[in-house]
Amino acid sequence: MDNTGVAGNEGTSVRSDARVSVQLLQSGGIQIDLKSKVKTLFGKQIIRLAEEIIHFFDIQHAQMEIVDTGALDFVLAARIEAAIKKVFQTEKEYLLPQLEENKTGTAKEAYRFSRLYLPGNSPKLMINAGIHQPNGLILDLEDAVAPDKKYEARFLVRNALRSLRFHGAERMVRINQGETGLEDLDYVIPHHVNLVLIPKCESAEDVQQVDEKIRQLREKHNIEHPVWLMPIIESALGVMKAFEIASASQSVAALAIGLEDYTADLGTQRTKEGNESFFARSMVVNAARAAHIQPIDSVFSDVSDMEALAENVRNSKSLGFDGMGCIHPRQIKVIHDNFAPEATEIEKALRIVAAFEEAQAKGLGVVSLGSKMIDPPVVKRAVRTVELAKSMGKI
Repeated sequence: MDNTGVAGNEGTSVRSDARVSVQLLQSGGIQIDLKSKVKTLFGKQIIRLAEEIIHFFDIQHAQMEIVDTGALDFVLAARIEAAIKKVFQTEKEYLLPQLEENKTGTAKEAYRFSRLYLPGNSPKLMINAGIHQPNGLILDLEDAVAPDKKYEARFLVRNALRSLRFHGAERMVRINQGETGLEDLDYVIPHHVNLVLIPKCESAEDVQQVDEKIRQLREKHNIEHPVWLMPIIESALGVMKAFEIASASQSVAALAIGLEDYTADLGTQRTKEGNESFFARSMVVNAARAAHIQPIDSVFSDVSDMEALAENVRNSKSLGFDGMGCIHPRQIKVIHDNFAPEATEIEKALRIVAAFEEAQAKGLGVVSLGSKMIDPPVVKRAVRTVELAKSMGKI
């Protein structure tokens, strides 16, 4: 094994990060070279943290270089630990205290209109993401992270789950495929993630392997709140097995579709009109509804065209989706505004709920509105529409 480990993003233009290199030595004690524009203000604090982590891992002799570009403690700690573990084998973990607000669970039916993807190895994009009020923040360990950075990204995502302020957003992580994804779970389940996204899902077994590993880790680490699953359909085979995937476990809360990989699998181009994905999106919606979970649409990749995004959201809603992904904070409001109930929807829902309450008060088993009978699923949807409208300040 090489006796030098490096972690972090290179370059002084990368904000809110640090690049750390560690070389193990035979003698000479601990030597730390810090380069930072804020060295005068925070240099002692940074060096003290580095020394604490080095001593935590019982390293006696090492040379460490830290190039800091304004990293917070949870970022520095992740970079230092990743660099050390590239050259020093140990099962120990250096964990900063976890925020109490980051230990809470979420409901299976929680609103998931928007989920904002954040590259798992880019702290500058994480730090203030929650203030934009998405329903969920996804710390992405998969496509958004280069293959040679995936190992060190795990430490950053783990520390973010403990220390990042999510401002009420659901704490989500997208893991990798296969065995790598199962290994990712060791870094996120003990630290109170709410929902795990399973990429490129093509069978119930894909879901069940993840679900079983999560069960084992929850038991081992005494995690009492549920950890929900959101499989992502990204291939023709996945589309054809959508219901099998949606109903693979009671932990599955939502079923999503990823159209970039799906259209590539079809050998076609993704268009704004979406004709090439209509069948797949309809399959996902029907599979999710049949399994009584949420159908979630793909991201809209043009972050500059808000009108096209709004049209896409309205189309998504008309197909039956409950939400979609986003890749830029400016997309969040547009998604929320267009998934929100319209005035006519709210008015109709209020009349249905009023008729339901009147029927209950009279002890009637049948709900009617005018001359029309109202089925229980329609009442349930109306109640949800009213609740949603209230939560969004529309009533």
